[in-house]
Formats: sequence, structure tokens, C-alpha cells
Amino acid sequence: MDEQLTAAADMAAHRQPAFPGESADYAKARQDLLAAEIEFRRHMTRLTAQRQALPPGPLITKDYRFKDEQGFEVGLIDLFGDKDVLVSYYWMYGPERERPCPMCTNWIGAVDGNAADIKQRVAYKILSRSPVERQFAFAQERGWRNTDFIQTIGDDYARDLDLLQPDGEYPALIVYRRDGDQVRLFWMSEMGREMADPGQDPRDAPDIAALWSILDLTPQGRPTGIRSCAIDHCRHPRGSGDPSPDDAIMRQVRRWVPAFAGMTTGNQISARPRRSSAPYPAASGAALPGSDRPCGPPDNI
Repeated sequence: MDEQLTAAADMAAHRQPAFPGESADYAKARQDLLAAEIEFRRHMTRLTAQRQALPPGPLITKDYRFKDEQGFEVGLIDLFGDKDVLVSYYWMYGPERERPCPMCTNWIGAVDGNAADIKQRVAYKILSRSPVERQFAFAQERGWRNTDFIQTIGDDYARDLDLLQPDGEYPALIVYRRDGDQVRLFWMSEMGREMADPGQDPRDAPDIAALWSILDLTPQGRPTGIRSCAIDHCRHPRGSGDPSPDDAIMRQVRRWVPAFAGMTTGNQISARPRRSSAPYPAASGAALPGSDRPCGPPDNI
């Protein structure tokens, strides 16, 4: 297919500047960038096709139990409703937390605006160990209208996915596929810390978080050192009042993104760790390490 495509550089040569006054240097650099953007678009298209061509994933044989929006106990397959695909996001809002993770809050808030359209094609659910009523109350505070919240019953689901670690809780974006009366894994975000390039974080590609995608269009870009996934401060209370290097990073974030005004200083943001052999935290309702320090959400999105 690629052999039949017009060269990206030839396509970019059709560029028509919107404003007069471009310098020769800007015009050349922008045309070169446009060619690269065309190639990037084509690569994303190939990547999407490669993902869609994945062979059948493993069957989910364990009978995970959940409570739905009406408070009924259901199984994983029931979360599909009348759809064949379930897009799920496990967010960091366990019962031991006073407030949910700011980045989970940002992610869900961004998707909520499109959730009604998304749910025309697939089932879309947000999972947490907190009761549905507690999640819904926070959704009302944020003004979310289109997101469905589910409670995991017990900790098996989170434990089996390595989302409960000795240092706390981690998020997970997972897509399931119906196979008759069974459920298979289709795709799961798997970019771990060891997959980060030097100076970058192991964010997904493409990066689904609208916050970072928009900032990537700006001259400053995303703040240096900012991770697009979980936040260590949500798990680790700092033991001293000494500022950390990340304080400066978060001050940058507050200047560029007012949504982060609710974050306290000293946030370190990191990726999900490798699988740990250490014991898991206590069952739902017990305190996790770092849970004594509230993690305020971004309040001004």
C-alpha cells in the first residue's frame, strides 16, 4: 500500500501559507515538518491496523465480580451491555484515598466529553475499588455527565493486574472483546518504566491524554520531566520539607496548565513499576502507603 502513496515531501509542497510575511527559514522548516507530520499520520494508520490485526487474546477465565451503576453485582461480560467491545480504565481512587489521582481525573474528564459518542460503538466503563456512589459524587463535583462508574468487588481484579503494589495503586487502560459468552483480552497498555527513552516517560503511543497532546502543539511543549501516567506523590508522602527537583516541574505545570493548581508541591510522577515480588497492600478499606496524604484533583479544567 505504501508504494502507491504520494511521497510525503511532494504532498507537503502543496502547502499554502495562511498568513503573509513568512521568512524563507520558517517556510522551509514548516514544509519539512508538514512532510514529517504526513509520515507520522501514515505510521499511526499502520500502527492502528497492526493493533486491529492482533490474534485472539487470552480468555479471561476468572470470575471477577463488580457492582454496576444500579448497585447490582455483575460479571465482566455484563459490563459489555449490547456491545462486543469494552473499553475500561481503572483509576486511582481506592477507598483509602481522600481524593483521586489528578492525572486520572484529567484523563477521565477529557474523555467524558466524548463518552456519549464513544458508547455508540463500544462499552466504556471506569473501574475503581471505591463504591459507585463515591465515584459518582466526585463525577458530579467535576460536572461529568457521560461516564459510567463500576466498583470492583474485592481486590482480586486490581491485584491480578499488578495495580496494587507495596507503594500504592496504579491505573490501567484495557480493551476487552466479547467472544460468544466469554471475554478475551484485546489490548492493554503495557508501556512500563523500562520502555522509556532517555529523558522521556513511557507514555502510550499515541498518547490518549488530551492534555499532553494539546501541549505538544505549543512552543513550550509538555513540561520537562512530566509523566503522563501515575503520580508518586499519590503513593509516597514525602518525609521532609525539603523541596524536590520536581517542585520546579510542578511550578511550570501550574503556569502552563491552570488545571494543576490543586496539586501540592513535591509531586513526582512515574510509570507503573515492574512486577514486584513484595506482598500486596492490605485488602480494600485498609490504608495503603502514602494514603494519609490527600492528592487533590486538578480543579480548574
